[in-house]
Amino acid sequence: MSGDTDRPNSAVKFERRTSSGRVTSMSRDEELDLSDSQSDYNKYTVVMPPTPDNMPGAASTSSSTDKPDGPSSGPQRRFRPGGEGDSGGGAVAGKMERRVSSALKDSNNNKSMFLRSQTQDFDHNHWLFETKGKYGIGNAYWEEGESFDHETGMSMQDFMDKPWKPLTRKINVPPEVISPYRVLIVIRMIILLLFLIWRIENPNYDALWLWALSIICEIWFAFSWLLDILPKFNPINRSADLSALKEKFDTASPANPDGRSDLPGLDVFISTADPEKEPPLVTANTILSILAVEYPVEKLSIYISDDGGAILNFEAMAEAVKFGELWVPFCRKHNIEPRNPDSYFNQKTDPTKGKKRPDFVKDRRWIKREYDEFKVRTNGLTDVIKKRCDLHNKAETNKEKNLVREKNNGIIPPDYKIEVPQATWMADGTHWPGTWYNTAPDHAKGDHAGIMQIMSKVPPSDPVMGEADEKTLDFTGIDTRLPMFAYVSREKRKSYDHNKKAGAMNALVRASAILSNGPFILNLDCDHYVYNCMAFREGMCYMMDRGGDRICYIQFPQRFEGIDPSDRYANHNTVFFDGNMRALDGLQGPVYVGTGCMFRRYALYGFLPPRAIEYKGVFGHKKSIARPAHPPSGEEQPLTDHPDLNLPKKFGNSAMFNESIAIAEFQGRPLADHFSIKNGRPPGALIGSRPAIDAPTAAEAIAVISCWFEDKTEWGDRIGWIYGSVTEDVVTGYRMHNRGWRSVYCITKRDAFRGTAPINLTDRLHQVLRWATGSVEIFFSKNNAILATSRLKFLQRIAYLNVGIYPFTSIFLVIYCFLPALCLFSGQFIVKSLDISFLSYLLIITICLIFISLLEVKWSGIALEEWWRNEQFWVIGGSSAHLIAVVQGLLKVIAGIEISFTLTAKAAAEDEDDAYADLYVVKWTGLFIVPLIIIIINVIALVIGFARTIYSVIPQWNKLFGGAFFSLWVLTHYYPFMKGLMGRKGRLPTIIYVWSGLISITVSLLWIVISPPEGTMNAESTELKF
Repeated sequence: MSGDTDRPNSAVKFERRTSSGRVTSMSRDEELDLSDSQSDYNKYTVVMPPTPDNMPGAASTSSSTDKPDGPSSGPQRRFRPGGEGDSGGGAVAGKMERRVSSALKDSNNNKSMFLRSQTQDFDHNHWLFETKGKYGIGNAYWEEGESFDHETGMSMQDFMDKPWKPLTRKINVPPEVISPYRVLIVIRMIILLLFLIWRIENPNYDALWLWALSIICEIWFAFSWLLDILPKFNPINRSADLSALKEKFDTASPANPDGRSDLPGLDVFISTADPEKEPPLVTANTILSILAVEYPVEKLSIYISDDGGAILNFEAMAEAVKFGELWVPFCRKHNIEPRNPDSYFNQKTDPTKGKKRPDFVKDRRWIKREYDEFKVRTNGLTDVIKKRCDLHNKAETNKEKNLVREKNNGIIPPDYKIEVPQATWMADGTHWPGTWYNTAPDHAKGDHAGIMQIMSKVPPSDPVMGEADEKTLDFTGIDTRLPMFAYVSREKRKSYDHNKKAGAMNALVRASAILSNGPFILNLDCDHYVYNCMAFREGMCYMMDRGGDRICYIQFPQRFEGIDPSDRYANHNTVFFDGNMRALDGLQGPVYVGTGCMFRRYALYGFLPPRAIEYKGVFGHKKSIARPAHPPSGEEQPLTDHPDLNLPKKFGNSAMFNESIAIAEFQGRPLADHFSIKNGRPPGALIGSRPAIDAPTAAEAIAVISCWFEDKTEWGDRIGWIYGSVTEDVVTGYRMHNRGWRSVYCITKRDAFRGTAPINLTDRLHQVLRWATGSVEIFFSKNNAILATSRLKFLQRIAYLNVGIYPFTSIFLVIYCFLPALCLFSGQFIVKSLDISFLSYLLIITICLIFISLLEVKWSGIALEEWWRNEQFWVIGGSSAHLIAVVQGLLKVIAGIEISFTLTAKAAAEDEDDAYADLYVVKWTGLFIVPLIIIIINVIALVIGFARTIYSVIPQWNKLFGGAFFSLWVLTHYYPFMKGLMGRKGRLPTIIYVWSGLISITVSLLWIVISPPEGTMNAESTELKF
């Protein structure tokens, strides 16, 4: 384009290119007299660059020079002089060389190099990048070296580069749901306060003891409800962008020309302790699902902690790795989900759905046969090991006999006893260093050497493609590498306290720091397998996003399989995982629940987060940036008196481990690809190859899992998993939050992990007992949230306070469950009469609770049936396991009696005809006593109350109605408990019903004779006087 020669000498003409490619004028200055305009802009034409609303057409069909195809590759200027010999424009021309570019004069009707080959659309982003265009930002021109924002330091390069994408986003609950939810909570709080005031001001003088008991329980229930509901004020949802993660970390770039993965390393921990309660086949399937996840193979390391030191687990893991060499490439080839072979082959859906490869059916049939053979080998390991041990022990015995014969001229003395230890032998003919079947010194369950075996070596950095093999499967073009896998069993000696699961996890933390040192750690129970092969990447999105360096862990929800369809004992626990945990995510983050959690290694080491925030004031409403902590030197005083805010110092005497701390911290930083990323690392810093494990490294890894390594260190106190509680998971998460770290709740569209849960009533109550006992320990320890630092948010503090207090509700719950029966026995009620005030308060409180529950169901996504099952089991567990937990906790605090717990069995009942056979098994336990007494007393009280009212001269139906209603309320909540005692057929023998009826009638008649109704007594006395 050129300046118009018919225009005045001083003019600026504005033009734009239309969608058809034509250039049209945007100025009306042809009609104006601009002769007095400044000479600096003499004869210039400003061409509006192509924008989303001003795109050029396809290749130009006109031969006119007024219809250019677009900018060309030569030297360009946004403001172009109208002629070659422009006078007075020299200074301006020099200045214009540094300004935004525009189109050249002649395009010769050639197709622009920036036209996309397929769509023929103008590539505006490419043009801005190649021509260093500076259009549309700030002013009409931008001086070289000038910053757009002096506060943020944003430069033109930030706008010319590819748009920066966040890896995650926060999704708030819609205001039409959360606003009425909050309003109803406030309304119910006010109504509860008014109701309690009314109850206190209106005592029942006829039954003060009933009134006093009820008002105490109601005040506690109101307090407990507040602790539970307040942290739910700000529930949120989150989503991760996996495509953005791949684009940032797995795509070729100037910093990563080969396109290697720049993701950080990830160490996965699996814990097991008893092969009898945790079958090796279940653990092997979990290992196989982790081996096949979609995460860079060279960045993934897997460790299993066998705290029992059992050879059965050792050899089962070896079999799993051998089968994994076939299973993992098969999953990658056909994109299998889930990648747990047992769950995959037991799916009831069509396995061919969505599969496009023609050889899928053949491959699936072949791998299914291989898996069946693998199961037979794994299940038969017990017999194989015992036979091998018998053969070796017999050979050792014969060898000892031969030695004796040689010493005694071929004769064995009759009084000579040949003592050969009945050892457990490995397949290579050596003694197993762990626990033997026939225990011996240094080979018992709590007394054995440390064991570490690399079962799958460190893979190469570049993919290893498979080939066609007639004997196996065709893995042409499929990466056949396996992640590194190590079996670890820490050293145990009788004179040491090994701190159960927490000690085993800390041993893995140290061993993995020596072998792989992944900056992130994911821990799973042996029965929780990977159900979503992209789950690791989705969790990594939060760690690698902006602000991810302040996240200590990512907690995934627990999902369970094998639960009965009615979920009789609320095993899915969706109210907690989809309600409470989602709400905590809107505060400082969810609590750590023991499995399915991705940790930042640096946070586990007890260090403080960057850019921590302190919340001061009564309700933590005053925010301030916390001062950075520095190690105290000389006579410097610590920054605070709270021990959680001091820096860790005593890691042990391993120089190799100490050197790994700084490396893990650096590698765990987010990618510094944007000016807003704080504390980031440069792109391409983690694309190097991992070194192989040499002998000194392996020796150091064995040394750090010895039982003496933690002596005089801070392990278990402020470093790693925290000791001193049955629920070490909650305490560990609390300590991190108390230092100012944040956590994130990652709910994936497809469940990340799935596991098993006990469906038997006895096992379920024992599981709840262990959790509640740990909560009582927390309440009586220094981990009580009342003693937390100012870095813990106010509502987060309330949530942790509720964790330690909720078992004590059982005391008041048991009393309240007996109150209806006591009312029916005595003929009195908790209020003087069922007047309009009492009923109105009760109605309003109930309606508010119903609407709050409905809205909670709305934002959490749980079903009403799940909510009701949770309410029922809250009463069942509260009157049994929680009450015993309070007693055990008090005994530990007062008398120092240690608490022991039973490992939850992971194996279901062996009944092929009924998958839920274990649901109907009745195992008597002392936890049944209190619920049974409550049920029996309430049933008898109903009969007595009804008989008392019938035989009264003046029946008091209102008192009967009040007592009977609350008794039926109690019995309704105990329905799952009663059904669990009825056995497989869901019914009790007829004789039990007969005897129950006879006993109830007899007791009620005796009670009426002993304590007749008041109207009857008055009538009899009147008759005698007459």
